[in-house]
Amino acid sequence: MIKKTIIILALAGLIFMILPILTNFQPAEKLNYLAKEYVEGSTQTLQSANIVTSVIVTYRGLDTLGEVTVLFLATIGVGFLLKKSKYKTTPRTVSENLKTTSSFLVALIMILGIYIFTHGHLSPGGGFQGGVVIASGFLLLMLSDLSFKVNHTILMLVESISGFTYVLLGLLGVILSIGFLNAQILPLGRLGNLFSAGAIPIIYSLIGLKVGSELTNIVITMGGEK
Repeated sequence: MIKKTIIILALAGLIFMILPILTNFQPAEKLNYLAKEYVEGSTQTLQSANIVTSVIVTYRGLDTLGEVTVLFLATIGVGFLLKKSKYKTTPRTVSENLKTTSSFLVALIMILGIYIFTHGHLSPGGGFQGGVVIASGFLLLMLSDLSFKVNHTILMLVESISGFTYVLLGLLGVILSIGFLNAQILPLGRLGNLFSAGAIPIIYSLIGLKVGSELTNIVITMGGEK
């Protein structure tokens, strides 16, 4: 009875806090000063068609670096927790349907992942989404081919080099006094073209490679591969 009473009181308190926000909500008729600066800066200053990408990669590039760092720490944590685990493997077979479909789907998945993070400045998507798609391609390989092994050394090199270059570009922006991870360290090009938005496509590609390699490491570790 006491537990139910506490739950009811908690829900009532939550409703009491949210209700004024819902009743007094008024849709904005125009952008505020900060949002206006982001929109105009993305299209005019950075020549990026995707405003969300501009905000994530440049205006709040330090936050994005923190997010990638959290993912890296999560990878280390998964590896540490499962390192001493003793896996009980049982014989299993792979269906012919999975083998056949994966033989051509994996290549398409990888191409899609690369497309997503190289076109993040033009369309929805980016480094995190593209990295997840690439990791899913490796997962499909593991499920369809029992003998498939991932080279951990290559994964570590890709993750380390992409992360180091990501930070290096950020420091270059600071040295040039134009802000962390600013796209203006490279020619901006024309809005809407593939080679536009300055360094944003490169930064997002580095994020995609880093996220893809880290998630792949998590997948193969959870799969029991040493």
